[in-house]
Amino acid sequence: MDCNSKIVQDSLLEVYVERAGLYGFNDEHWDLTLDSLLRICPGIARVYHEKSIPYLYNGDFSTAFDFVNKAVEIDKKGWLAYRGYLHCIFTRNYERALVDLTEAQTLEPYAHTMDHTYFFYFGLCHLGTGQYERAEQEFLKDIAQQGRGSGHNDIHFNSLFYLGIVYYEMKDFDKSARYFRDCLQLYEQFPEANYYLGSVLKILGSPAAAGYFERAREFYMEGYEMNEPNLSFINFPRQISRADLDRMP
Repeated sequence: MDCNSKIVQDSLLEVYVERAGLYGFNDEHWDLTLDSLLRICPGIARVYHEKSIPYLYNGDFSTAFDFVNKAVEIDKKGWLAYRGYLHCIFTRNYERALVDLTEAQTLEPYAHTMDHTYFFYFGLCHLGTGQYERAEQEFLKDIAQQGRGSGHNDIHFNSLFYLGIVYYEMKDFDKSARYFRDCLQLYEQFPEANYYLGSVLKILGSPAAAGYFERAREFYMEGYEMNEPNLSFINFPRQISRADLDRMP
């Protein structure tokens, strides 16, 4: 068996990952099934990613990264950006996230990971460290890269949302309100965008604030959310909670 063949690797992955999925990642047979595949072909990067999932979702980041690091070692181009995403979203290690994503950008310019451009995660990293002007520049690049598509609907609503957050932190409330409104044009049930637009309008003294706060509460209770991967296991920056809603006027 030629373990270096992509056709062989893909065929094995299809069988073994599906088999592991029958148990679920918290079952010991998840690991045992994937270990069976590694005994056949130890050099398939995705297997190490799959093995990381139980540890990642259960908060054992050290062990999870041991496996992800192995995936990166085998296939840097395929997994480096994903590791940067994990540093950015799961561990909030923004320095390491920037290192990984910057190298990934060099390896494959204008690529995406986990539904977003690399610029999006650069923006989140700078937002997380309070470097708002740098965050602004990165989110604008993120939006510009997406804008190469066929129309405004190609822009991810969370790109607009986070740019609104950046301007909120910079106290440029007119721009902040503009981007939150643009976000809501794409996803009107977005609880966070309604909540933060209400916050901006409250600062500006607009009576419309109350309506957006009420929409935030209504849509949150109906189960609407940011629509990002892994929301069941980790909170994204500035994601609101029931406690935030209870503190609303």
